[in-house]
Amino acid sequence: MELNVLSAISPVDGRYRRQTEALAPYFSEFGLIQYRVRVEIEYFIALCEIPLAPLANFPKAAFTDLRDMYLSFTEQDAQWIKDTEKVTNHDVKAVEYFIKEKMLGLSANYGDMAPFVEFIHFGLTSQDINNTAIPMSIAEAHKVHMLPAYVAVAKQLGEYAEAWKAIPLLAHTHGQPASPTRLGKEIQVFVERLMRQLDLLAQVPFTGKFGGATGNFNAHHVAFPGVDWPSFAQNLHESLGITRSRYTTQIEHYDNLAAYFDGLKRLNTILIDLSRDMWQYISMGYFKQKIKAGEIGSSAMPHKVNPIDFENAEGNFAYANAGFEFLSAKLPISRLQRDLTDSTVLRNVGMPLAHTLISLNSLLRGLGKLELNASKIEQDLEDNWVVIAEAIQTVLRREAYPKPYEALKELTRHHGKIDQAVFHSFIDGLAVNDAIKAELKLISPFNFVGRDER
Repeated sequence: MELNVLSAISPVDGRYRRQTEALAPYFSEFGLIQYRVRVEIEYFIALCEIPLAPLANFPKAAFTDLRDMYLSFTEQDAQWIKDTEKVTNHDVKAVEYFIKEKMLGLSANYGDMAPFVEFIHFGLTSQDINNTAIPMSIAEAHKVHMLPAYVAVAKQLGEYAEAWKAIPLLAHTHGQPASPTRLGKEIQVFVERLMRQLDLLAQVPFTGKFGGATGNFNAHHVAFPGVDWPSFAQNLHESLGITRSRYTTQIEHYDNLAAYFDGLKRLNTILIDLSRDMWQYISMGYFKQKIKAGEIGSSAMPHKVNPIDFENAEGNFAYANAGFEFLSAKLPISRLQRDLTDSTVLRNVGMPLAHTLISLNSLLRGLGKLELNASKIEQDLEDNWVVIAEAIQTVLRREAYPKPYEALKELTRHHGKIDQAVFHSFIDGLAVNDAIKAELKLISPFNFVGRDER
């Protein structure tokens, strides 16, 4: 069966391909190979710019052609590398051979390149390339796709928080009617939670490793002891948009990558909470959903408009978080100076990111369909005058009225329907002055909502 969106095993590359294909340049096999070529080329150019003595005569005009190897990288180029890997049984070595062959092909324009080709991958181990390429791909995907998607959700929520800031809403603690709140404030809770976690996430650096076979620049130092290789590597990583970890084994220790995944997991957990709340508000009738022509909610019940976007978001966030949990727990662990388990695990970093992107898109669609059902919100407040009991007993406490809590408990738990008339009758019977009675009668479920500012 030919691989396409119908035959793909993973829905990330099948059902949801249209939503996730923007991540393919970062996390596909093609993307990984292209990033590896990019790192190898930029490393070689950096060696030329030291300059190492054997590279002093390398024609700088050729740098453009070298960079074009990754800037204009094609599927045919990637396939050449994969075919070579079948012979070498080593993916990074195949990248090295690809660049060497391409460089030799520049000899017609720049003179004999043979004296320079052995400085491709000079002194390196494969993880110098992988642990630079993969953090770069994650950092760039985060900047271009992941972060804007989170911010878009926060922005939409912020707009709703502002638009609905004056709307009183019956609260539900433990699922029971509780002291009223404002709808806008309840949305702003999620805005604040998201922005705090995004601020924390921004403090986590994308770090990589560059230091030879065991992290000590052994080969570099023995060949060119006069070069400050740690500073060289630090500058190289900074030019590529990441930070170099100074003390490593053969591999990056992945602690910061684990922190990044944990940060995304917290963001996703907040949005699972949001998805469930929105689902519940829709179920309670506080929101309606805009109907799209031709869309069907249920195959059996024609009347239904299901909150599928929030359900889809919740499911994919949960699946993504399972992946992030595994990655953050596994990657920082490696036997002695290195085992190979990180290599196979790192190939999966795109999966939870893709499921997260699916969720964020679904959440934005769901939020965009919301229509406020003001009449239902108002009716629930009208039907739950009982929630002002807290307000009345608190004012009575202020006035040193004897056992106000118990008095309100007796009223609200041993009475039939509680409405405005019942409360006003209760207030009229209180042994307090007329000013206090007037103050108490002003309280309603529609205005017992606390302060605007917190």
